[in-house]
Amino acid sequence: MPQGIQSNESGTTSRRKFLKFLGVSCTLPLFTKNAFSGSGRSTLQVPSIKPTSADDLVLAQGFKYEPLISWGEKISDLDSFGFNCDYTAFIPKSNNSGILWVNHEYINPLFIHGKNITSKSKKEVQNEMYNMGGSLIEIDKDKKTNRWRVKHNSSYNKRITALTKIPFANGVSIKGEKYAIGMVSNCAGGTTPWGNVLTCEENFDSYHGEREEDGRKKPGKYQWEKYYDQPPEHYGWVVEVNPNTGEAKKHTSMGRFCHECATTTFDMSGRLVVYSGDDSSNEFLYKFISDQTTSLDKGTLYVANLEQGKWLALDLDKSPKLKSKFKNQTDVLINCREAGRLLGATPLDRPEDIEVHPQTGEIYVCLSNNKKKGNYHGSILKISETNNPEEFSHQTFLAGGGDFSCPDNLTFDSKGNIWLCCDISGKKIGKSPYEKFGNNGLFFIPTIGKDAGSVFQIASAPKDAELTGVTLSPDEKTLFLSVQHPGEMSKSLDNLTSNWPENKPGSIPKPTVVQINGPLLG
Repeated sequence: MPQGIQSNESGTTSRRKFLKFLGVSCTLPLFTKNAFSGSGRSTLQVPSIKPTSADDLVLAQGFKYEPLISWGEKISDLDSFGFNCDYTAFIPKSNNSGILWVNHEYINPLFIHGKNITSKSKKEVQNEMYNMGGSLIEIDKDKKTNRWRVKHNSSYNKRITALTKIPFANGVSIKGEKYAIGMVSNCAGGTTPWGNVLTCEENFDSYHGEREEDGRKKPGKYQWEKYYDQPPEHYGWVVEVNPNTGEAKKHTSMGRFCHECATTTFDMSGRLVVYSGDDSSNEFLYKFISDQTTSLDKGTLYVANLEQGKWLALDLDKSPKLKSKFKNQTDVLINCREAGRLLGATPLDRPEDIEVHPQTGEIYVCLSNNKKKGNYHGSILKISETNNPEEFSHQTFLAGGGDFSCPDNLTFDSKGNIWLCCDISGKKIGKSPYEKFGNNGLFFIPTIGKDAGSVFQIASAPKDAELTGVTLSPDEKTLFLSVQHPGEMSKSLDNLTSNWPENKPGSIPKPTVVQINGPLLG
């Protein structure tokens, strides 16, 4: 933990020190009154592009990208980089070096095995399991080129996979075990004040199934249970990883559901808070308040009721409704969805990434879409906390459907500008009602000044791909970005929809983390 952060500090002081640890300054906003002309338009010229369907990572004028690492590349003599890179986190070691954590969300059997498979061997299942989880890689900046590069065989370079033995925090036992075999569906995440990574298990039911109401296990679609018949209750948690050692633990305290992210901050009273969304239609938004500022092992989990502006405690001892349904607090945390419905939580439109505005402390939530309700384009929700940790207000910051659709992942730069990634399903790209958006994009959105809410498209993804895992280097001169699942709609290796990043006929598409430099950065 950064020196000086104590539980008795004011929330403002704690938050400023946390932002400093993350490399985010607390300076004045980029957009001030003097930055605007009389017409109300900003004098800052933001380069942007129009939507495109090109099979390339297309950038606005002045921006350049370079691949940092792609699926299958060796990170050491023992390990290689996993598949479908997602969330990234940069843990600085010095001004020009650090450890990059990268999630690997899911696999595509066609590319993993080089063919379509109907029945898998144990070795093939193990290959799929190895390609999921996360990667730790040390990177440094070349002084001549100012480009980042992977340090092969660094002692920090490690893999945590769906085969890695991971204990539950606090010595908790679930289904008779104090540990789980691996982690799966690692989507977004967060970073702790003490420099550890939080990585989130999302659609775990695809791999280890889920428990039916009658107690029977519904199997996952990837046939893993043929060789690794694990309890579904071992998955769907927030996992804390020490980037220096690779040690990991699963936090039962923050509940079990399809976690999209785990975003940490300090509230007005200096308490350590973690926000997380359940990325499914009509699921909920959660807030965890830790009992300590140096650990996330214990605390209270809340679920949001937007109509009342209330955070509802998922605490068995405080709720007769929960006591009537669940046998103990662990049972509540395993079944957060059921507990949230019982308390009256507000069903939302797929709550995905959540980030904290560095200037205002407001909470921004990506609500991707909710096709069940006819909401195809989603929105960005803004939450304002109060001095009472159980109360908040909220409003829609931006609605999708105009310049962007299906907001998924975002980050703030130190001036309070949003860098937003969107995720239109590969099956729907270019089809109604998404025709005008082209491939998925990266967008720049000011939140302060007369241009607040203006949307500028900075990048367009290759065919079928999703842009995600956006992270800024500490000096904000480099933007790290995951290009996930290019060519995912390919039917066979002879009928590929994408050849990115090699861009050669017949080349296999590869999920890749890129580094971007250009205007607005640094």
